[in-house]
Amino acid sequence: MTSQLFTPIALRGLTLANRIAVAPMCQYSAEDGSASDWHILHLGHLSLSGAGLLMTEATAVERAGRITPGCLGLYSDANEAALARALAACRKWGNMPIGIQLAHAGRKASCDVPWRGGKPLAPGAGAWPTVSASAVPFDEGWHTPAALDRAGMARITAAFVQAAERARRLGLDLVELHSAHGYLLHQFLSPFSNRREDEYGGSLENRMRFPLEVAAALRAAWPQEKPLGIRISASEWTEGGFTIDEAVAYCRELKAIGLDYVCVSSGGNYAKARIPMAPGYQVPLAARIRRETGMATRAVGLIVDPHHAERIIATGEADMVALARAFLDDPRWPWHAAEALGATAAYPPQYLRSRRDAWPGASYVRPEAAE
Repeated sequence: MTSQLFTPIALRGLTLANRIAVAPMCQYSAEDGSASDWHILHLGHLSLSGAGLLMTEATAVERAGRITPGCLGLYSDANEAALARALAACRKWGNMPIGIQLAHAGRKASCDVPWRGGKPLAPGAGAWPTVSASAVPFDEGWHTPAALDRAGMARITAAFVQAAERARRLGLDLVELHSAHGYLLHQFLSPFSNRREDEYGGSLENRMRFPLEVAAALRAAWPQEKPLGIRISASEWTEGGFTIDEAVAYCRELKAIGLDYVCVSSGGNYAKARIPMAPGYQVPLAARIRRETGMATRAVGLIVDPHHAERIIATGEADMVALARAFLDDPRWPWHAAEALGATAAYPPQYLRSRRDAWPGASYVRPEAAE
């Protein structure tokens, strides 16, 4: 029986060889937004993984939109040149399309890197002003953001468009808009962070307005033959927050604009939320959005077992899956998934000797895999 996980999928003019994506993973190793040698190593080895798509980490569209001083950006010529260098290495040796996730952290910007605690930066330690839908801090001890006015919203929309133009010049295959995890666009969607009394606050129609304006501007700017997707938080797991019902309505509007898929995550905008984490805990959210909107979906969240990923695709719960820390743990996850499912994955020729049919040692390190 053919593995559904290893069947191709077409998104506009781009065809992915399989349904596995390397999810965006912040590395906190850029210099004023510019990719470093770390990105060549990180993206380079993942470009050999055999996945269908490699996503860069969340990439800020303006300097103030970075989560930390080490976050990747695409707001300057220097950023563009540095990322071009990393992409050139991936393309020379890798074998998969590469997409970029464009983001703005909003009120969750101006933080230290996780291995130094990840807390908001102090004024004397490089902090910068943050913005949001309303002047509501994320949690106790966090910066109070400035509520964006129309000029600020227009500036940020233009920054997304300019970053998309840079992505086009870089030859990237896909753009994903970050509207999840408590970052700026999610902040407009959520009643927890959006207390506005103008046409951008209050009702769902109003709270969606700015994210939909940004999505429409990106769709107009990004080449029509190339796919544009989005990541959303489809639940905040807390009463009074953004809900799955609202997420379905949001995705209907996104599909009407011309977005091609939605990556369905959750949480990130309410510091005290209790998220019921377990393998596939977000998959039902993706399944409902797919069922009720007809939009292609990508499922994420503790998908670590190949047979589980196969079931998600085979049963129609989602069209794709994305893995993050599973790839940090096992950068060859698609190779091993293909073994387990009796499928094939792409290997660079330099590594063909490690394939199961060429290396007897595979039977010892993975005895449970399909013969």
